[in-house]
Amino acid sequence: MSLKLKIVMLVSGWLVLISALHGYLNVNWGSLLNDYRPPSERKISVAYIPVTCQLTCPVTDYISKLSQNGEIFLPRLFQGFPEIKEALISNRMQAAFIVAPLAIALRAQGVPIKVVYLGHRYGSAVVVRKNGPIKTFADLRGHTIAIPSRFSDERLLVFRAMKVWGIKPSEVKMVEMAPPDVSGAMAVGAIDAFVMGEPFPSQAELGGYGRILFQAREYWPDYMSCILVVQQNLIDKRPDIVQRLVDGIARSGLWLDKGKPEREDAADFVGRFYYNQKPALLRWALTKPLDRVMYAPLAPRKPDFDMVRDLMIETGVLNKKISFEEYTDTRFSDGAKTETAWKYEAGMATAN
Repeated sequence: MSLKLKIVMLVSGWLVLISALHGYLNVNWGSLLNDYRPPSERKISVAYIPVTCQLTCPVTDYISKLSQNGEIFLPRLFQGFPEIKEALISNRMQAAFIVAPLAIALRAQGVPIKVVYLGHRYGSAVVVRKNGPIKTFADLRGHTIAIPSRFSDERLLVFRAMKVWGIKPSEVKMVEMAPPDVSGAMAVGAIDAFVMGEPFPSQAELGGYGRILFQAREYWPDYMSCILVVQQNLIDKRPDIVQRLVDGIARSGLWLDKGKPEREDAADFVGRFYYNQKPALLRWALTKPLDRVMYAPLAPRKPDFDMVRDLMIETGVLNKKISFEEYTDTRFSDGAKTETAWKYEAGMATAN
């Protein structure tokens, strides 16, 4: 065999090996194969971003893969709500975790989605520069605060605090920013404050450049942020799979609220396999203290959503009243009331 032929064979073999490794490591074969299943058997795609109010999504995916029935859905990581919104409008995502005002706004615009469950409660905070001049909320006059979206509960939280302190909306500049970008923006002084869900307040704390001015619950008892929405056509055609999705999310919430060991375990596998975040960051956000974020009760409640809707109208992001029944479907949260926490511990090969 000539030297030239040997070189060609070695290079060809190397390319085949690299291509095979790439396919094994980076291609989601489950998703590709899912497209070839009959419509009635396909797993649904669920969009999420890397925040703790959506932690039940990766937790359910991770634990359910170890269960007897296997994975429930196909999670899809996004970096911001605008991208998820477009994916819902184009029907590329059958379900998604988004902020509650965005869900109400989309439904008011005719997008056929329904709220079926919550992500968690509390877990959002206003963060300022650690050694900056802002000591109270009143000091935010004339400063810039980042919000995840104009259609977010965090924006409404700022307005609730403004009312308490007698601050006019024109006295504070709000800028929209993807949650993963806020800590870096604060570290370089591009913003004076931000209001986001965890773990980004914790990231600023651990980084030494941010300080929590107040937690959401101080101005909004029973605060909720992210909720789970599902396409109406999926509800109509496959209510059983929607129920299974909500059941899984409910079980994950109950499992996370069992105690510190479960949350530390979740921080480990979610940080490494889903969020691309340091587990230490998620451990801080989930355990210091344990009630910093809570995963119950997660059933949609009319008074909570009526308040959000009315605040949206008051602050100019909704132009009409839309009833709770128009954008929610509580059958699935009612069906999940009897669910119990996953029976899973770190290191177990199977889960029940």
